[in-house]
This record gives sequence, C-alpha cells and structure tokens, in this order.
Amino acid sequence: MTITIYHNPACGTSRNTLAIIRQSGEEPEVIEYLKTPPSREKLVELIAAMAMTPRQLLREKGTPYAELGLGDAKWSDDEILDFMLAHPILINRPIVVSPLGVVLARPSEAVLDILPNPDIGPFTKEDGEVVVDAGSKRVI
Repeated sequence: MTITIYHNPACGTSRNTLAIIRQSGEEPEVIEYLKTPPSREKLVELIAAMAMTPRQLLREKGTPYAELGLGDAKWSDDEILDFMLAHPILINRPIVVSPLGVVLARPSEAVLDILPNPDIGPFTKEDGEVVVDAGSKRVI
C-alpha cells in the first residue's frame, strides 16, 4: 500500500502527521513539496480529491499571501493555482494521499481517517497534545 505525504519538515503539523503515518506501520513516500512542487495537473487532482477549491488550500501564515493581495476575491481559481505554482509555500500542508482518500491533515490527526491501520496506539504531538491516550482511545 502506498501512502504519499506532501511534507514540509519545518512544519510541526507536517512532522506530527508523518509520525502518525509511521506509527501506523506505513512508510510513506515523502515529497518535500517546497523542493519538488506538484505539477499543475497533480495539484488540480489533489484539490479535487479533497473536494476543495484552490482558495481553500491557500496558506496565509508565513507566505507572500498578503503581499500578493490573495485575500482579494478577484483572483480566479486558475490564477490562484498560478500563484501556488510560482510560490509553493502558498500550498497548505501536509497533504496525504492513501488508497482510502486524500486529506489536508490539519490538524495532523485528520490523517487517521485515511490510514489503513488507524489504531496507532498512544500518540502525543510534539507540543505535548495527546491525540491517542494510553488506552488507545482517540482524544481529539
């Protein structure tokens, strides 16, 4: 079974998501999307699979979102895709693809919904937030 994560190692949510996937017993294909951005076709495919619009996938924090005026409703979906391709940091992350679906794993535990083995045992995020307690009960 192949699981792919579009990952930014500088992002805590992305690191937590990767750790959850690995704790589930899977070793995903890790694509550092800032180094290897998806093609336009792949990005359109991912957005459609998540039932989102390009605007819904835009990341604001830590990006040139404000400088580019992306909050303005004048931008079409195609134009937003152009911005994402020119500035991959605008693509929110992590995006995880599995045979069970595609999710924007924000929060990171959203990935549990598409893992073949979501019973990962106890898991605590980097910041100390408990996702699955010692009784293997999902807390969040």
